Amino acid sequence: MMLIPTHHFRDIERKPEYLQPEKCVPPPHPSPVGTMWFIRDGCGIACAIVTWFLVLYAEFVVLFVMLIPSRDYVYSIINGIVFNLLAFLALASHCRAMLTDPGAVPKGNATKEFIESLQLKPGQVVYKCPKCCSIKPDRAHHCSVCKRCIRKMDHHCPWVNNCVGENNQKYFVLFTMYIALISLHALIMVGFHFLHCFEEDWTKCSSFSPPTTVILLILLCFEGLLFLIFTSVMFGTQVHSICTDETGIERLQRKHQPRERTGSWKSVKETFGGDFSLNWCNPFSGPCHPKPLSDRDWVRQADSLSDTENTETTEERKDEDSTEVIDE
Repeated sequence: MMLIPTHHFRDIERKPEYLQPEKCVPPPHPSPVGTMWFIRDGCGIACAIVTWFLVLYAEFVVLFVMLIPSRDYVYSIINGIVFNLLAFLALASHCRAMLTDPGAVPKGNATKEFIESLQLKPGQVVYKCPKCCSIKPDRAHHCSVCKRCIRKMDHHCPWVNNCVGENNQKYFVLFTMYIALISLHALIMVGFHFLHCFEEDWTKCSSFSPPTTVILLILLCFEGLLFLIFTSVMFGTQVHSICTDETGIERLQRKHQPRERTGSWKSVKETFGGDFSLNWCNPFSGPCHPKPLSDRDWVRQADSLSDTENTETTEERKDEDSTEVIDE
């Protein structure tokens, strides 16, 4: 994982005109209900295609090199069902993580009319993102790839071609978990298949020639080991973030911007969709969506009087909220 601190700017002021709302175009019309979320990023699309290709390659080797040629039908059926089920859940989780709005803040809402409707009081401030011309609620950060501010943004992951945020973190966690499981399962089957081929004639343990079989198994072993390590680390990192109610970006800013955290169990239930059940492992069951943002959610309290005074003399500040975290 690579951390890329990007210097963005934010405007903070109690006076609506200080935000220069005249530079913001009116917000676009809301998209129809059910509109698919998809990021048009060449690198992300390529990484998503590679992800599917690698899973399908593992599927090909497991089925046509190890299971179908096997004479132990019970072994083949059980392992075939388990592996295909895990692969299906992994790809379904990948699609949900990629095609789900991660929690994008309405674009272009930093208009004069909207700011005036907030009726800011002394000591209250609003944070504006000049990149997407929107007012940023608490715990929202701008993603330069998605070109939107994302609520509870953890990082942008090119492997799912999307940000990991408030609405799709569950799917990303399930994706990493199922990829780790099918990688472990494939490694175990490769180990047993090698032992079987060493004991038997190599020409009888596979429908392919021995050199081709060895190459396919070695490539699958390398792929499985690499993805097992990578996704296990990502899974553990995401679970830790959920339990501590602290995103990757907030962890980087912990020393400078301490904040009050909610209970870990409450955060887990909100992410996975209620009390513990099998739906936690179901990529077709969504998380607990928060209530729509109200006017008070756009307004924050000034950290201190000096902070408020500084905003009156400085029009632009470096935005530490916009530190970007990208998977690699």
